[in-house]
Amino acid sequence: MEYLDKYIPKEYLALKINYCKTQLQNLPKVTMHENTVNGTRKTRLMVDDHRYNLNSANGKKYYNAMLRRNDLEKQLKVYEAIWEYHYGTPPAFYIPPKIIKTLKINDSENAVLDKSFFDSLKNDANSKYPKPMLYPFNGIQYRSAAERDIGIFYTEMGIPFKYEPEVYLKGMTKPAYPDFVLYIPELDTCKFHEHYGLMNLSNYVRDIKIKCGTYSDAGLLIDQDVYFTYNTEGCPLDIRYLAAKLNASVFGTLTGGNEWIQNETL
Repeated sequence: MEYLDKYIPKEYLALKINYCKTQLQNLPKVTMHENTVNGTRKTRLMVDDHRYNLNSANGKKYYNAMLRRNDLEKQLKVYEAIWEYHYGTPPAFYIPPKIIKTLKINDSENAVLDKSFFDSLKNDANSKYPKPMLYPFNGIQYRSAAERDIGIFYTEMGIPFKYEPEVYLKGMTKPAYPDFVLYIPELDTCKFHEHYGLMNLSNYVRDIKIKCGTYSDAGLLIDQDVYFTYNTEGCPLDIRYLAAKLNASVFGTLTGGNEWIQNETL
C-alpha cells in the first residue's frame, strides 16, 4: 500500500473507495478469541453469537473473511486519506453498474470480459519476437523501458494485468498479443492497453490503424475498452498521461450509458 506519494486518478480513486465500502458491507464481522481448555491453548472465531474452531471448514472460511476485511479496511483508510488531502469532502457512495462486456472471438463465439476471462489468459505468452532482456520487473522481461514503467504503474495502482497474453479476435487467423490486458476488480471487467514506442516510424502508425480496426471489429470501443499510449525516441512516456487514459477509460465505462450496463448508477 505505497500510495501516499502516488497519484491515483480522481474517478478511479472514487471507484476504489466505493468498492471497499461495498465489499465491507458484504463481509461478516469476525473476532478472534484465545482461551485455555485443560491446559491447551485454543483459538476460536466469533461470528455474531457463534463460535468456530479455527481448523474447521467454517473456521477457515471466516478466518479468510477476517483477513479480507482487515485488508479492505486498511485500503479504505489510505484511499480516504488521499481523497481528503486532495478533494476534501468524501465522494458520494454509489453502487457501480454491472458491466457485461463481450469480445468477439469469431462469428459464433463471444467471451465475456470478466475475471474468468482474465484468469484464462497466459501471462507473457508472446514468443514470436525476441526480447532485448534489458528491462526486467517483477519476474517479467519487458520489451522497452516504457513498457516496464507501465507495468510498475499498474502494479503500484494494485491493478492485476497480463503482459502480452494470447488473445483470439474475430477476423484474425492468428492470435493477437496485446501489450497489456488489465482486470478492473471494482467493475469485474477487462481493459486492453496497447503502447507504441516508435511513433516516428511509419510502420508503427500503419500498425495502429490496423489494430484499431481489428479491436473495433471484435466489439471493443476505442478509448473505452481499449486505449493506446505513445512515445517517440525524443519524448519519453509521461505516466500522468497513462493515468489520464486509465481514468477516462474507467469513467467512460461508468457513465457511457452503453447497452452492456445492466443497471444505472445510484
